[in-house]
Amino acid sequence: MTKLKSTVLEIVEIVKECPENLQALCFELLLRHELDSLLPAKKQKESTEGGSETDEKPTERIKPIVEETAKSQEDLSEVDLHVKVKHFMKKHGVSLEQLNNLYYKEDSAILPLYEDLKTTRMAEAQIRISLLQSLQNAIADGEFQCQVANVRTECNERKCYDGGNFAKNFKNNASLFDGDYDKSTASMKLSEDGKKELADIIKELQ
Repeated sequence: MTKLKSTVLEIVEIVKECPENLQALCFELLLRHELDSLLPAKKQKESTEGGSETDEKPTERIKPIVEETAKSQEDLSEVDLHVKVKHFMKKHGVSLEQLNNLYYKEDSAILPLYEDLKTTRMAEAQIRISLLQSLQNAIADGEFQCQVANVRTECNERKCYDGGNFAKNFKNNASLFDGDYDKSTASMKLSEDGKKELADIIKELQ
């Protein structure tokens, strides 16, 4: 039990090196490896195969992977932002620090950090997802637009998808987008009102 407690504490120290949004997953993976190593069948297999790796702690094998993952994830910098996003930030008083509270960069991909959309209403959640996905895309290519299929997917993942009112929600918020929504619409581009609403949401999610 003392050995296990020591290992858990070691895992906690390793996990602290990971980005906050990955800490729970890293802890789970490391702990699972440690528990697997305590199974008799596992030990027997390792002793049969031999080799120096059998004497290596699971945390020691996983730590380099965790460290490498952490290194590949970093904050956004000015050079990561498309000029259109910089203009948007200046116009609406959005700071780089605020963006970094919502997104991070992994290799060349821009990914979200936020989990809580700070609303319990399905319709509002759908629109917030649309606006935030538009910003995520704009950081890379300057186009403040979202793919309808991706919005639907994230709504499903967040348990806020209302299939019967999905189209209606876009239509009820038509002022936030350029162009009307219909069944053939593949993407939605933000209007000036949409960008203003997006700026308000960015500040609210801090």
